[in-house]
Amino acid sequence: MKKEEVQEIFLKILREEEDVSVGVAAIKTLLTVIENYKVATVRELDLNLQLAVDAMRHCDQPVTAISSGCELFMRFITFAKLDVKSFEECERIMLQRGRVFLDTLLEARGKVAKEALPFISDGCKILTHSRSRVVLAAMLEAVKANKRFQVFVTSSCPDNSGERMHKELVAAGIEATLILDSALGYIMEQVDIVMIGAEGVTESGGIINKIGTYCLAMSALELKKPVYVLTESFKFSRIYPLNQQDVPNEFKYLSSVIASGNLSKQHPMVDYTPPAYITLLFTDLGILTPSAVSDELIKLYL
Repeated sequence: MKKEEVQEIFLKILREEEDVSVGVAAIKTLLTVIENYKVATVRELDLNLQLAVDAMRHCDQPVTAISSGCELFMRFITFAKLDVKSFEECERIMLQRGRVFLDTLLEARGKVAKEALPFISDGCKILTHSRSRVVLAAMLEAVKANKRFQVFVTSSCPDNSGERMHKELVAAGIEATLILDSALGYIMEQVDIVMIGAEGVTESGGIINKIGTYCLAMSALELKKPVYVLTESFKFSRIYPLNQQDVPNEFKYLSSVIASGNLSKQHPMVDYTPPAYITLLFTDLGILTPSAVSDELIKLYL
């Protein structure tokens, strides 16, 4: 199996499945590797999967969800190695468990949306940052429940992903306003809640998310606005950054940027928001306080 072949599979999934997240695309790629690249031993299969994960990390895609999702996937399926004697049976069970894991992931977004629904009240004003699929799903769920609310969306430089979020909200009949990133402090006093997604959730209960999230959370805390994070549990990661510099470079920059050498003049794609700035996390495991994340991580890795 070649690195380029894995990257092509991964990027093809991202191209063809418009609304698939990077993390889910990574899991689908690992399943394809198990199905299509036949080997003779568990050791060879492990090496193939590790090679595949490394290949995806170098695809110029955000690495945070790839890292946490693949780690959980590998942990989940390799329980099979302890259960059976023949490799063929082991491979079959690993593939079966991998599909169960993927199905669970695909259901997670809807579960998170339902958990958040009671917190979107009639007439409320919501501030969100960038584009989050799970936040969008929660807002669409609220529309189905006949709730009326207003959303402010940051344009989210440098890729202006908030513009797409704004268009999708308007298309769904939701009153939405696109604002400058620098206007979030001005808008904050008008809103009732802040509702954001996450690219990753750290062991402390903090989050790694699109650059600008930390500033937004600081502003919300100063003005006493609750910050709700909507995220799937496969984004829980066993990292414990203490500050912005502590976040791994591979999370903050694309692989091509890292390969270029000097990062001192490069803008990171994400920042770290400590748990003190987060009110609640809405997940497919339920509604959690930031301090509960470490307990859930222990359960996930048992």
